[in-house]
Amino acid sequence: MVLYPDQSHLQRLRTIYQPSLPPILTDLSSLQAFPVENQEVPLEDEIHKLFPLTVAQPNLIFKRVSSERSDPLKIGVVFSGGQAPGGHNVIAGLLDAMLKLNRDSRLIGFLDGPNGLTKNNYTELTSEMIAPYRNQGGFDLIGSGRSKIETAEQFEALGKNVRALKLDGLVIIGGDDSNTNAAFLAEYFKRKGLDISIIGVPKTIDGDLKNRFIETSFGYDTACKIYSEIIGNLAKDALSARKYYFFVKLMGRSASHVTLECAVKTQINLALIGEEVSALKLTLPRLIDQIADMICLRAARGKNHGVILIPEGIIEFIEEFKYMIQELNRLLSHSGNESEADRISKIDLIIQALTTNSATCFSSLPEEFQKQLLIDRDPHGNIQVSKIETERLFICLVEKELVKRKNQGNYIGAFNPQPLFCGYEGRSGLPSNFDCHYCYSLGHVAALLINSRVSGYMACIQNLGKPVSKWEINGISLTKMLHLEDRKGILAAVIRKGPVDLEGTLFNYYKEKRSAWLLEDHYCCPGPIQYEGDLELVDAPPLSLTLPSNFSAN
Repeated sequence: MVLYPDQSHLQRLRTIYQPSLPPILTDLSSLQAFPVENQEVPLEDEIHKLFPLTVAQPNLIFKRVSSERSDPLKIGVVFSGGQAPGGHNVIAGLLDAMLKLNRDSRLIGFLDGPNGLTKNNYTELTSEMIAPYRNQGGFDLIGSGRSKIETAEQFEALGKNVRALKLDGLVIIGGDDSNTNAAFLAEYFKRKGLDISIIGVPKTIDGDLKNRFIETSFGYDTACKIYSEIIGNLAKDALSARKYYFFVKLMGRSASHVTLECAVKTQINLALIGEEVSALKLTLPRLIDQIADMICLRAARGKNHGVILIPEGIIEFIEEFKYMIQELNRLLSHSGNESEADRISKIDLIIQALTTNSATCFSSLPEEFQKQLLIDRDPHGNIQVSKIETERLFICLVEKELVKRKNQGNYIGAFNPQPLFCGYEGRSGLPSNFDCHYCYSLGHVAALLINSRVSGYMACIQNLGKPVSKWEINGISLTKMLHLEDRKGILAAVIRKGPVDLEGTLFNYYKEKRSAWLLEDHYCCPGPIQYEGDLELVDAPPLSLTLPSNFSAN
């Protein structure tokens, strides 16, 4: 074993782990992409206008043809957006596949995200450089960034740089916004007559880069397993001390996939699922009542402890908050960095600028939470929900409700809340075996798509709930995932996020069980991620891909 002095013993063992590949990827030289018929997806007229050269591209499958030696490939790769476990395996899979196709192929890594593309900041990646990063967490091999490529100058600079490097293709590893950028780049290159393949890879721990073509994004499985270990430990602590209520906020701005997955893995007392909150048009007071009702019912049974899961984006699902946040985003879309004093002074002005209902909602909140709602927006004009302490807001409001009920003689318990945010610690952990296999295979698919000289596609793998030997590979046109969405007050073409399916198996399982979990302590402790042992344990995919057949946490 090669010794890397800055690595733990486990990290070193992971560097020599060899991820599995589906059988179709064991011989790359004879694989070629072919169009799939009858894959039409209805799109808005504006999407057709924005992407006239790529909107009609068919989806692709791979078939074996007569084997021919491939020409050397020169490919660029970039991480875009937040980290997700397994990203390094995409790069490892990409380089390994390139070298299998032709030993003279070269891989260029653009540094620190999209800025590296426009500023021509790169390094050549070799097998020796990548070796200590195989099966490791983080994006530290080449770094990442959240900048967007959207101005004419940026597109021109990027085009100039990739031409100078004589790249055959560019792989963009990112989430919905990053892959939207990939769609625009593919259209731009075709318009300019540049023969460069742009290929996206689906990354986000939130799990919301999900649709009829993408079963799950990479990193989601690892993050959910990391969080579930923490939540299971907290549940045991609650059961042992019998005096704490843990309010745990989890990653997931636009969808509650992580919260739902972790709730079923750990069988905690209550999970707020944003999509259900929205569907039922639940207000904040109703949610506070729901939590307080549970606490009172448990107290009547002598239980003054429990665990409650809250997705970080819950406020954007609450009926009265939806419109208020949309208004705030428009009002604050051009605001710069401000001090806390500036935000306090702005509160009255904001209240005056809001519509009546939104002003009432905003005014009802504690000042500290009002200030958090006014923090700087992200590069896409959205509120930064991870910086809003929603778990503390719920604690504050539940505490007030319980005091009122105690004064009325309707509550006899003791309330000792503990807030916790499971966030960044899930983004860069050692990837699960599932994510190792998945990402390594995605890198291979990206290489094959570029070798097939196609552009504007997402590397996709399906049948992920089955063993790796049953996985299927394909390329999906990025434009087929686009829709129009309000960004900074204007409609923009973006990849549609995939919400929790309220008719899906995983949510229905939770609905079936949650009444029992609410009152009794059926806590389950998944423990830390396992890398060796029983294959049903170490290679297990997310529950969202396997329920009900493989679920055994009872």
